Amino acid sequence: MSASRPTILDVAARAGVSKSLVSLALSGSPKVSEKSRKRILRASNELGYRPNAAARSLAIQKSRTLGVLVLDLHNPVFAEILDGVQTEVRQHGFTTMLISGGDDPALERAEIDTLQQFQIEGLILISHRLAPAVLREIAEEVPTVTVTRDDIHVPRMDMVCNDDVAGARLAVDHLVSLGHRRIVCLSGGDNPVSHSRAQGYSEAMADHGLSDYAQIVSGGLSDTAGYSAGTRALELSPTALCVANDIGAMGAIAAVEEAGLDVPGDVSVIGYDGIRLAGLRSVNLTTVAQPLGELGRLAAQRLLERLEDPTRDAQHDQVASKLIVRGTTGPVGSTTP
Repeated sequence: MSASRPTILDVAARAGVSKSLVSLALSGSPKVSEKSRKRILRASNELGYRPNAAARSLAIQKSRTLGVLVLDLHNPVFAEILDGVQTEVRQHGFTTMLISGGDDPALERAEIDTLQQFQIEGLILISHRLAPAVLREIAEEVPTVTVTRDDIHVPRMDMVCNDDVAGARLAVDHLVSLGHRRIVCLSGGDNPVSHSRAQGYSEAMADHGLSDYAQIVSGGLSDTAGYSAGTRALELSPTALCVANDIGAMGAIAAVEEAGLDVPGDVSVIGYDGIRLAGLRSVNLTTVAQPLGELGRLAAQRLLERLEDPTRDAQHDQVASKLIVRGTTGPVGSTTP
């Protein structure tokens, strides 16, 4: 074997077959017998041969690559959805190219333009900040599925999301069942998902006859935003905090404890999302858990279906959350107002 990078001709020579048969075998063609395929793959592995993806995509006019835009690479929610996407698409012989717009719509559009230069076959948006007109342009250019957002309806663009209104209702129902009335909501800021969760909180409080106690404190989705909102919420003397996401809930717990109060003895705290971190013994957070991996897998399935039938009507899938009770919620404590 030479010191230079092995070629398809080297693989053919090692396996004792033609170059065209090697090409068919490595592209997964059913025209190659299983015996020949194994011999070719063994030769390829022995030589350390790696196909030229660019050349192969030019030859077959398909890149077998899907683009994925992640709104925030630091948010574990999006990472767990991405895991589901990649698990599904790999089973179908696709790879992914990952980008992030850093919460900047202009940068998101520029990054998607770059992806399209690599001839991606489809695009999954794991949340985004794109305007409706921009989304329509993108959906016309490349098959697109959006995850977590369901507020913008675009022809032939599928949507996969969680029922956030119903999920927030689960949180309030749980707290009310423990005897809480002074339940304060810490919102996740000005974005559609947080608005839906705040709506669910308000509706549930009304259903339980607690509208007079309903209070929403503006917050955000980071731990620092949760801490700040939690500090302000304590001025309202709550017995429980219903927080827009798990990371924010962790910040809110820090605010409660720094105020010299006990969780859950003085103030119960419930989060939302069900990230893996919430289940750690040191965190032990009660949460409304989205099926994050399922969201990713379902989005990938819808995109693969659209690649087969690009003109079909847009499909809107909405999944349900479940309540996971841990150690940060409990009955109203005797020391609370």
